[in-house]
Amino acid sequence: MQGDPAGPHDWLDSAAGPVVRPYAVTGGRVHPSGAKIDLLAFIVAGAPEGVDGVADLQPEHRRIVGLAQQPVSVADLAADLDLALGVVRVLLGDLLTVGLIALYEPPASANHPHDDILKAVVNGLRAL
Repeated sequence: MQGDPAGPHDWLDSAAGPVVRPYAVTGGRVHPSGAKIDLLAFIVAGAPEGVDGVADLQPEHRRIVGLAQQPVSVADLAADLDLALGVVRVLLGDLLTVGLIALYEPPASANHPHDDILKAVVNGLRAL
């Protein structure tokens, strides 16, 4: 199977799935370096594709930088990369450490609607 630079990688097999295990992609690490990365956080590439620092990265890192040229959530990145969320968080931690991406956390949970409002909405929906 010959790899197309814009297409699937040699380590992917459509019938068998990924050949490389997730822990191999992260070097066995299960936690991102630095702070916890929220599922709803937005990622934006801090450097355009083609910058020297990007060439030295793993293919997954380069793909994240490519996808993050426009703001994208961590959940969307995981889906686009077809990788486990934990793996994506570790890779994002690597990119944050070297300054290739910026992380924008969602607002604090104090801004969420009060429980009474949510219960009223649920009760209203049930009444329909």
